[in-house]
Amino acid sequence: MVKIKEAIVVEGRYDKNTLSQILDASILETNGFGIFKDKQQMKLLRQVAQRRGLIVFTDADGAGFVIRNHIKSAIPGKYLKHAYTPDIFGKERRKAAPGREGKLGVEGMNREIILEALKKAGATMEGETQTRTRQEITKADLMALGLAGMPGSEDNRKRLMKQLDLPERMSPNALLQALNLLYSLEELETLVKEKL
Repeated sequence: MVKIKEAIVVEGRYDKNTLSQILDASILETNGFGIFKDKQQMKLLRQVAQRRGLIVFTDADGAGFVIRNHIKSAIPGKYLKHAYTPDIFGKERRKAAPGREGKLGVEGMNREIILEALKKAGATMEGETQTRTRQEITKADLMALGLAGMPGSEDNRKRLMKQLDLPERMSPNALLQALNLLYSLEELETLVKEKL
């Protein structure tokens, strides 16, 4: 797997699945046009972009460019990089027919095309790796810190999310993903001691 420093935002879960097979990277979804109504998801994208950098990797069709432009208008350009797929006509295996414009999306691209698109975007690639080098925050860590599975953990999560300016309606799983994008385990332990 190729490790990418920046987080990557894609349109949906099939795009995310494709990239996850090739990259050791944090990958977020817009849920298609759902990003237009989901202010909390956009807020999270902004925070991730400011902390780690964000690569926008949407499909090469009209819908993909509408989503890309929406993100560009909401997040300062200095935090964004843009990866583009070439116009390749066809259909993804899971679909019965091609999309409206007949172009393959991110999910339909092969490994070489994806890596080339990320290189052209200026992604910070750390080479081929087999395992993650940074220790991920786990559900067990959240439990140990009193943020899950314990009496009062819901209140602790809410206080922490408010202090960290994270969306208030995040589930414990969504919070776990956001924390892994934004903080190391050591940073989280310090934050919990200071904020709770």
